[in-house]
Amino acid sequence: MRYRLTFLAGLALGYVLGTRAGRERYEQLKKSARRVAQNPAVRNTAESAAQQSRVYAGKAFHTVSDKVGDRVPEAVAQRVRSLRERNVNGSGGDDWGTSNT
Repeated sequence: MRYRLTFLAGLALGYVLGTRAGRERYEQLKKSARRVAQNPAVRNTAESAAQQSRVYAGKAFHTVSDKVGDRVPEAVAQRVRSLRERNVNGSGGDDWGTSNT
């Protein structure tokens, strides 16, 4: 999905830079993009997709953890345990400063 969005952003940028309509067309595109981004339906859909992806990522994590089991090196297992403990203790964030909400 990220690559698709990057492609679309590049396509839009190429269109804006390549068009002869100039600043007026650029402002139209910017206004349209802002309107779409601020649309409650779009925002709700994006949040719903993000929440659903978190659920699936959690299920995948547990499935992989169960199948890999004790075959993981101890250093990796310790790191995973420390991250789990940190999240259980209420930090809620990750190494990039984002939260899991």
